[in-house]
Amino acid sequence: MAYRRLLLPLTGTAAGEAALNTALMVARTWHSHVHCLHVRVDARDVAPLAGEGLSGAMIEEMMAATERESGERAGRVRGLFERFVQGRDVTIALSAETAAKSDGPTLSFESIAGREEDVVAQQSRLYDMAVVPHPEADEDVSSSDALHAVLFDSGRPVLIAPREAPDTIGKRVCCAWNGTAESAAAVAAALPWLHHAEAVRILYSDDYQRRGPGAEGLQAYLRWHGIQAEAVPFKPLTREVGAGLLGGARDFGADLLCMGAYSHSRLRQLILGGVTRHVLENADIPVLMCR
Repeated sequence: MAYRRLLLPLTGTAAGEAALNTALMVARTWHSHVHCLHVRVDARDVAPLAGEGLSGAMIEEMMAATERESGERAGRVRGLFERFVQGRDVTIALSAETAAKSDGPTLSFESIAGREEDVVAQQSRLYDMAVVPHPEADEDVSSSDALHAVLFDSGRPVLIAPREAPDTIGKRVCCAWNGTAESAAAVAAALPWLHHAEAVRILYSDDYQRRGPGAEGLQAYLRWHGIQAEAVPFKPLTREVGAGLLGGARDFGADLLCMGAYSHSRLRQLILGGVTRHVLENADIPVLMCR
């Protein structure tokens, strides 16, 4: 069991470069393929948003400007990818047959037009995992279309890359456990990492626990998979459960945290409070999330 096919929705930012480094580290571990996907804005989507009172010429001008800006951004992203692969021991592979002939990780790049949330969600359903750049520090986390698309609409796990690429991934793994279906899905998605890890710790707290099995139940489940994990409680810091969870991961020296996402509410406009939001905004290690 391994992660053989990774999808990386790419932007042209520094966060995108860190995500490329993170994805390549994962690919080296599992000898997998990373498909970098850039979704350009489709100028035709602008027309319905133009509203009434605009002439045909004005709408055409808006569409032309959108097309121009989208093309420029796509060029920057393509340049980011090409600079990244230069001098690195990686193979560019456009097919599974080509990738199978490589002894190491392979990469590919594609730029297509469409709605990012739709394209990313649909494409990622046939990948083992999506690697998503860290939400920008100056942006609202809820604006990350790629992150939401994978979590809500793909049925696949998502690895949120840190702002700076880590030195290691998956040697010391923490599992945030609160008994929910989301946390169980995260553990299942992380099983290859847990088998690969040198040490595994379950982090739990009465303030984090929901209706469902406790940490000792997860310990027993992992033993069935031949994985020994210690269960250690964490304490919220300054009444913030997310801060306590990250503090517990730091105390363990974790280089990967797996957790369920958005277990409080299924409404998109309400879900980004609490633990999930704090971890997304403040984690400095890769975080594997599932719903």
